[in-house]
Amino acid sequence: MLVPSLSLLGLVLACAAHDTDLHKRHAEEHDHSDLHAREYPQFPLTPPYRPLVWSDFNVIHTTDTHGWLLGHQKSSFPEPDYSGDLGDFSSFVAHMKQIAIEKDVDLLLVDSGDLHDGTGLSDGFPPGGVDAHESNKFLERLPYDVMSIGNHELYIYADTYDMYTNFVPHLNGRYLSSNANITVFGADGEAVSVPIGNRYTKFTTRKGRKITSLGVLYDFTGNDVNTTVQMVADMVKEQWFTEAIAEEPDVFVLVGYHMPVSYDNWPTVFDAVRAVHPLTPILIFGGHTHIRDCRQYDGRSMALESGRYMETIGHADLDAAKGNSNNISFTRRYMDQNRVTYEYHTQESNSTFDTPEGRSITYGLQELAVDFDLSYLFGTAPQDYTITQNPYPSNGSLLSLFIEDAVPTALAINNTRASIPNIVITNSGSQRYNVFAGPFTKNDQLTASPFTDSFLYISNITFGVANQVLGALNTAGADERKRKRGEFERELYMRGEEFGRGEVESVFRRWLEDMDRRAQAGEMGKERREAVLAAQNLTLGYVTQDSCPGAGDDTLHTALPYYDVPDFIGSVPPNVTDSTPIDLVFVDFIETQLLGIVNGLQTDMNYTSSDVQLYSNVLGNEALGIYAQVAWN
Repeated sequence: MLVPSLSLLGLVLACAAHDTDLHKRHAEEHDHSDLHAREYPQFPLTPPYRPLVWSDFNVIHTTDTHGWLLGHQKSSFPEPDYSGDLGDFSSFVAHMKQIAIEKDVDLLLVDSGDLHDGTGLSDGFPPGGVDAHESNKFLERLPYDVMSIGNHELYIYADTYDMYTNFVPHLNGRYLSSNANITVFGADGEAVSVPIGNRYTKFTTRKGRKITSLGVLYDFTGNDVNTTVQMVADMVKEQWFTEAIAEEPDVFVLVGYHMPVSYDNWPTVFDAVRAVHPLTPILIFGGHTHIRDCRQYDGRSMALESGRYMETIGHADLDAAKGNSNNISFTRRYMDQNRVTYEYHTQESNSTFDTPEGRSITYGLQELAVDFDLSYLFGTAPQDYTITQNPYPSNGSLLSLFIEDAVPTALAINNTRASIPNIVITNSGSQRYNVFAGPFTKNDQLTASPFTDSFLYISNITFGVANQVLGALNTAGADERKRKRGEFERELYMRGEEFGRGEVESVFRRWLEDMDRRAQAGEMGKERREAVLAAQNLTLGYVTQDSCPGAGDDTLHTALPYYDVPDFIGSVPPNVTDSTPIDLVFVDFIETQLLGIVNGLQTDMNYTSSDVQLYSNVLGNEALGIYAQVAWN
């Protein structure tokens, strides 16, 4: 998806055709002031329907970028809505900073974590590399006032150590990990646990406002060895926390507590601050669940969550006056991440928008894509395949394509058991992102199907038993989801084991499902209904309903269709009798669950891990690429 040429969206620099050696160009010329304006997006992107509101205190927010620094480059909507890249965003921030100076107001830039795991720019590094080491160098170049840690910075110790040694120092004390530590060797050679960043920071804005900022991670339990995450309830009892919040600032900016703003531990932190400072304005920037969301915990606070994958840029403004008990007035905006949005809000033209630094970042990211060979072509996808926008099973379902076509094709290659009938089962969460019509590249493979699951099998299970396993797995999963559907159960789920390890896809899908349901029912607020009536030709995108007053979406869209998917998916069963022995093939991720199901379906044998063998050397993240080489050329 992150091919070096951005021609799909007409976002190449006009002179790029005159200089194909980007490496040489970048090395010889860091100031791209001689470059012409970039071509305007060639798709009918819908502009924002109203200007941003500026108050005396303003914040631009990013979160859960997950390596999507070259933006979304496919032509199928809603991808063009998010077609800006980090260079475009850099130019946007520079113009917004200048506007803030002209208006004589404050503007901060903050990020809430999760820089790793998502695209080839972060994950496509050569052997021996570290995830996001190279892509993070471009984030270092943006003028972030505060950044905080996310759970994806903690799954692999090498990633955490790389952040600690190479990324954190660039923030000059503004990278926050209030309750996350790393174990390193001290000067005496002894192992010592230290904060990955700073526990908190205090600074003064351009307008003289005193800010106190913390960056707390939710109760994450999936972190790697030699990293630690303190529970939030314990953190607020620490002496350093008491000292950090003792002095009253003008505004508490709680950035990146990489926690969702709904159904998590925010009240624990918020209440601890409020116990000391009952009226101080508190502005919270959450993350993690990949949704657009806004909450108010009282009349003098606001909590904002700004989506995922460089799709959404959050903007918040508020009357930050302290020393009174009036409710603060604020607005929030969820901006689509593209040049049309950026130029609209900065009132720049296509020929004046790009800054030299922004262009340099774009070129550098394109070079990194070349270095990682992300445009390596497996084949050309004949159509779009989506996870939830098409029903499963169907011709347009990525899950159908993966388990019914790609996996059987890939597993049959050089496999001595290929002639033996089988059923293959995997979890639907093995697929992370849609596949779109057009070139299917190394980057697309990393983006859509990133998990390195091994395929295992149990031999000589009768078809009659094996054919019941998928249904039993999904029944168990459906019962569990149903149990967690209520509001109370949902909150428990958000604090449960799966959430603790970092699972958020089910939360994101519930959000999409609710969005589609409201669209089908014709439910929308008066303000948005009037705006929709005045608009035409709306494209697919997010249609947000949160609990804060007013409308949050910056651009009007038609809601994405949503179809529920099962927890587990299976290949087409072979045409054999119930008594025929077959191979039951499955990914290692679900081994324990599957063995329990198999043993519950029959009593002839008690299957254990000793009965499980490796079925193929092909990994789950390789299946789509192998299939594309076979079927899409």
